[in-house]
Order: sequence, then structure tokens, then C-alpha cells
Amino acid sequence: MSWGTELWDQFDNLEKHTQWGIDVLEKYIKFVKERTEIELSYAKQLRNLSKKYQPKKNSKEEEEYKYTSCKAFLSTLNEMNDYAGQHEVISENMTSQITVDLARFVQELKQERKSNFHDGRKAQQHMETCWKQLESSKRRFERDCKEADRAQQYFEKMDADINVTKADVEKARQQAQIRHQMAEDSKADYSSSLQKFNQEQHEYYHTHIPSIFQKIQEMEERRIVRIGESMKTYAEVDRQVIPIIGKCLDGIVKAAEAINQKSDSQLVIEAYKSGFEPPGDIEFEDYTQPMKRTVSDNSLSNSRGDGKPELKFGGKSKGKLWPFIKKNKPPPPPPASASPSAVPNGPQSPKQQKEPLSHRFNEFMISKPKIHCFRSLKRGGATPEDFSNLPPEQRRKKLQQKVDELNKEIQKEMDQRDAITKMKDVYLKNPQMGDPASLDHKLTEVSQNIEKLRLEAQKFEAWLAEVEGRLPARGEQARRQSGMYDGQGAPTANSCAQDRESSPDGSYTEERSQENEVKVLATDFDDEFDDEEPLPAIGTCKALYTFEGQNEGTISVIEGEILYVIEEDKGDGWTRIRRNEDEEGYVPTSYVEVYLDKNAKGAKTYI
Repeated sequence: MSWGTELWDQFDNLEKHTQWGIDVLEKYIKFVKERTEIELSYAKQLRNLSKKYQPKKNSKEEEEYKYTSCKAFLSTLNEMNDYAGQHEVISENMTSQITVDLARFVQELKQERKSNFHDGRKAQQHMETCWKQLESSKRRFERDCKEADRAQQYFEKMDADINVTKADVEKARQQAQIRHQMAEDSKADYSSSLQKFNQEQHEYYHTHIPSIFQKIQEMEERRIVRIGESMKTYAEVDRQVIPIIGKCLDGIVKAAEAINQKSDSQLVIEAYKSGFEPPGDIEFEDYTQPMKRTVSDNSLSNSRGDGKPELKFGGKSKGKLWPFIKKNKPPPPPPASASPSAVPNGPQSPKQQKEPLSHRFNEFMISKPKIHCFRSLKRGGATPEDFSNLPPEQRRKKLQQKVDELNKEIQKEMDQRDAITKMKDVYLKNPQMGDPASLDHKLTEVSQNIEKLRLEAQKFEAWLAEVEGRLPARGEQARRQSGMYDGQGAPTANSCAQDRESSPDGSYTEERSQENEVKVLATDFDDEFDDEEPLPAIGTCKALYTFEGQNEGTISVIEGEILYVIEEDKGDGWTRIRRNEDEEGYVPTSYVEVYLDKNAKGAKTYI
């Protein structure tokens, strides 16, 4: 089966067919090129997606990735990044192994096709030239034969005419002979041209055209084979990355199987555990006796008509205002204190009876806080160095973290000291390498840093030991609970003051001995406020719930008590009130019902 023998007369159709084959190959190249662009775009989108959901450094999201489910999600993002890399590999391999090679092959194919069909056209033109020569010889032979026949007829006519001279007859005879000779010469030339044409035609149809068409056929078959090989390569490029993509997917499955709900639950406990014990039962308070309601003996606020009011942060002593009342309010309530039941000193619900203070104090007063400076009393002050503003369990975690960081810094400084010492030894053995005395200053500096870090670590370890000593063990919780109930029979103000107090913002105030220190310091400022005029009342308020003002700047109130409002809530959740000339301070706005200007402007209730 050969195009040279079977398609000897289909030169134009073969030319069209081979051009179509090249067009198909170029179409396939365009298809592969667009596929590589899609793979690159897909890989880029996958990488952007993975980057978009990666946790930001030094943000809250980074802390969330300690949970196993978040770790699994992070592993999924990393695996998707590798997955995108494999699609980039597909694009690169298809470009190098298919697109580039086929583009080069197409150019070679076009050149070869052009050369073959040029040879074919050249052979066709040669045959046309031979045919024209044959036709010319044939027409000349035909013309000479006719001329010879006419010359013969004219001679015979002249020879038969008796009136014609002998000379004219001889002339006619010679002319006829010349024409016959010319016809014979034309015949010989025509015969030669015909023989030559037949030979050329035989070579054209049996040698030249089959050879050219055979080359064109081989070229077309190479094109077909090459496009088939490219399709196989197309599939193999995808197949080569399937194992790696499978590993990426296996990594996602493995990360998903590593999710541990119990471990995540334990992490939640470690993150939010306060270390406090649950509150005890609320005592029954009998209202059937027709007598004035009084506050329990273990409360920090005394009744208004009994003796002098105890000096508190925010109260008055000797007719003088506490110096920080006018300048600073207590810290704003925490977000969880939207309702009175969420405040540690508040009731469980608006209709629930107030729990005895001894229960509340034993619940919250576990660790011993420290007030380092008066700046910490201000609203929004800096966090204490010993984290005493945190619940015990959270404080212990922060202190432990700080100790670990200090130990790492100490180890780093010690490694640096060892390196300097070794360098100094080298300088001592080889003075030409350097002066050993030049390292003494650096060595002394590093040693001082180590000593400072050790002292700092010892300080935090002492605080950590104090907190760990105060935290109740799991086996002792029952005994502490029963002991709390046994010891609440006759609590005094002193025993309550020795325990930790809880402030509206979740921080803790000083114990009694430290409170006295602050009081002593406060007396130094009293002289500056001797002549201060009290603020005028702008309205009245009714206490909806009992509030124990145990923090600086606050005041204790009893449910149902009527007091004067001297400063409206500024948006921080606190209202400044006054009981009498000697007692004023802040209470949570949600604990009171405020009536401004003695109902002149209508009741304004904060709930």
C-alpha cells in the first residue's frame, strides 16, 4: 500500500490532506498549552487559598492551633500547598515534554512537506514541457505533410497541362520533392519527440511521483505516530504525580485521624480553669421578724448606724475623700458581667437571695495578691508582674510559662559564656589570634546577665510555689468544702479581710495587712483634699441587689437601699453614688435603678 501507486493522480488532494494533518497537530499543541495554563492557575489558586487560611503570626489565631482539630486543619493547608506543587510539576512537564517538542516537530514537518511538494511540482512542470514539445512536433509534422501533398498535386497538374512549359513543370516537381523531404524530417522529429515524451511520462508516473508521494506518506505517518506518543506522554505526566498526590491525601486523612476530642476538651480546661471551688449553699434569711434588715457579721460593710464605717478604697475617713475617687473610677466590669449573676459578688439571678459573704470569700479568696504600686489601682493600669489579677489556675500557667522562658534565656546566656570562655582559652594558647583581655568585659557582662536572670527566675519560682501551695488538690476539695461550711458560723470582718477579694473586673485586691499599708500611704495624701467640696447630687437611685464593695473606689449597698447619685454612668458600667457625707463610691450600673433630678426628667433605668 503506497500513495505513489494508489494515489498517483491525487497530487492536489494529498497537498490538502497533509496541510490538514499539520493543522491538527498545531491544534493539539494549543490544547496542551491551555491545559498547562489551567494547571498553573489552579496551583496558584490553591496556594493562595492555603496562604489565606494560614494562622497569622503573633495573633489569637496562632493560639487556637494548639487544638488537635486546628492542627489537622493546618496539616490540610500544608498538604494542599504540596498538592498545588504537583500541579505545577504537571504544567512544567507538559510544557517541556510535549509543547516544546511538538512545536519544534511541526516546524520540521512544514519544511519537509514544502520540499516534497516542491519536487512534485517541478516534475509536473517538466512533464508539461515535454508534452508541449511533443504537440509542437506533431503540429509541424502535420503541417509539412499537408504542404507536401499540395505541392504534389500542383506538380501533377502542371505536368498534365500541355500549355505549361517544361521549365515550369520542372520547377513544380522540385518544389514537391522539397515538401516531401520536409515532411519526412518533421515525421522523424515528431517520432523522436513522441518517444522521448513516453519515456519521461513513464519515469514520472512510475519513478518520480511514487518516490515523492512515498516521502509525503512517510512524513504523514511520522506525524501520526508523534501525536500518539504525545498523547501517551500527556497521560504519563499525570500518572507520575498520582503517587505524590496520594501521599498528600493520605497526609490529610492521617491528620484527620489524629484529631482527639478528649485532648481538645482537656486543653479547654487548661485554658479557662480558674482554680476556684464551686460556691456553697445559700443560707435562708428570715424576713418574718419585724426588724430592720442587717448585714452579716462577716460582711465588709457595716450598717449605717453602727459605729464608724470601715475605711475602704473609695470610702471616706475623717470627713476626707480618698484621693483616687475623683481622679479614677474602678476598672470597668468584664464582658461576662452583663447580668448581676455573672458578677462574683452579685446574686445568681435577680430573684435569687444573696448568698452569705463567707461563702463568696471562701470561693474566691484562695491565693494572695499583691499591689505593687498605686498605678495598678487606676482604671486600665498595667498588668501586675506576678499576674495577681488572674485566677489561681491561670496565674499558675502564666508564672510557669514565665519561668520556662527565663530558664531558656539563662541557658542561652550560659552557652554564650561557655563560647566566650573557650575563645579566651584559644587566645591564651595562641596570642597571635587575639587579645584574651578583650573578652573580659564581654564575659563579665554575660555573667551579670545570668545572675539577673537567675534572680528573676527565683522570684517567679517563689510566686509559682506560693500559687501551687494555695491551689486545692482534687482529693482535698471535699474537705475544703466541708471546712468552709464549718467555719462560717461566726466569721468576723478581720477573717474576711484576710482572704482575697474579687473585684468587678475579675482582678483581686490586697489582703488586710497589705490593705493597711495602702491606707497608711493614703493618709499622706489626705491633706491635699481637706478643702475639697463634695459633688452635688444629680438624682437618687435604688439598689436592686446587694453589692459588696471590696475593691478600691467602690461602696457596699444593700438591696432596696435609697442613695444619692453624684456621677452618671460614663459608658464604663459604673455609677458613682453617695450614702452620706462620709461614704461615697462606685457601684455597677446594673445593680441600681437611677432616677435623675428627682424624677424631674423621668426615671432612667439601667438593667
